[in-house]
Amino acid sequence: MTPIASDFNPVEQLRYHVERSGFEVCSWLGYRLGIPASRIRLFFVSASFLALGSPIVVYMALAFVLELKKMIHPGYRSLRDL
Repeated sequence: MTPIASDFNPVEQLRYHVERSGFEVCSWLGYRLGIPASRIRLFFVSASFLALGSPIVVYMALAFVLELKKMIHPGYRSLRDL
């Protein structure tokens, strides 16, 4: 059962919105590598601060590839179907 966003505090509402409307790059990488998505998000954020934003380019490239994959194979609904 999916929790309703109004049941969360404001920080949880923001997190829920970002996870639902994001590109799902961290979730996809976590699934592929067997690492929790929260650790990958933490890596992208910390690497972006240390490398002055260059990991954002990698993130956006991965998001572009994932969106293209969704457009090419519109019948797939989950990562397990790929």
